[in-house]
Amino acid sequence: MRPRTPSAGLLLVTPALLMVAALFVYPFALSITSALTAADGFPSIANFSKAFELYSGDIVFSVLIVASSTALIALTAIAIAGALTLGETRWLVAALAALYRWPLFIPFIVAAQCMRTFLAKNGLLNNSIVSLGILDPAMTQSFLDWRGIVITFVWKQTPFVALLLAGAMASLDRATIEAARNMGAGRGRLLFEIVVPQVLPTLMVGLVLSIVTMLSVLSVPMMVAGSQPTMLTVDMAFRINAYGDYGVANALGVISYLITAGAAWLYLRHSLREGGRP
Repeated sequence: MRPRTPSAGLLLVTPALLMVAALFVYPFALSITSALTAADGFPSIANFSKAFELYSGDIVFSVLIVASSTALIALTAIAIAGALTLGETRWLVAALAALYRWPLFIPFIVAAQCMRTFLAKNGLLNNSIVSLGILDPAMTQSFLDWRGIVITFVWKQTPFVALLLAGAMASLDRATIEAARNMGAGRGRLLFEIVVPQVLPTLMVGLVLSIVTMLSVLSVPMMVAGSQPTMLTVDMAFRINAYGDYGVANALGVISYLITAGAAWLYLRHSLREGGRP
């Protein structure tokens, strides 16, 4: 049997490379080129200056929303994955395993519409609290602001990260876990000092992918919180739909790329540091 030649392997991956080039590399290069080109066609950073002048508050707002959502996603995913892996109450583990994955199959636009009904001043959440006698109807408030965006992102992205974490935790050597239990380690200490450090690369991959997703979603900030400040995706859509200003819109897109690249750089730095340890 003749060995495969390098050209045969290249031929096999060519369709995938062409698709990546057409759907990702070309739009990315076009976006950067448009962001660095002025209205007269000459290279310029005027689009970035205008983007920072008009939307610097929204840039900070987007970073804060994504950072707080990421932290809550990490904590919630660790709690769910830890309960699934280390839990000893069978009915609770079974119920959690059946329920936590549901948001994975719900599109963001549907999740945003559901949250508009759930988090409104007279929505399901407040009506349930009032019916339990915890709050007076006059004391209810709407969560359709930055809090609603964070709640929606956390609810939607936690199952994805928890699914990755639960798989990574399930593949760990149980002897280490049992040894820590025999030494008297409690559940919290066992989870955060023994299990989580071993699955930290998987957690970081899930969080980086979640950051990319949250920075690219338009429906949630537009539908859940339509007031100012807002996220960069809404600003990009506004510049294109209202003014046809692709230059500033692409400048905002490049800023989003840089925010995402910062998160990816932190992950790569951690991975290289871990890989260089003896």
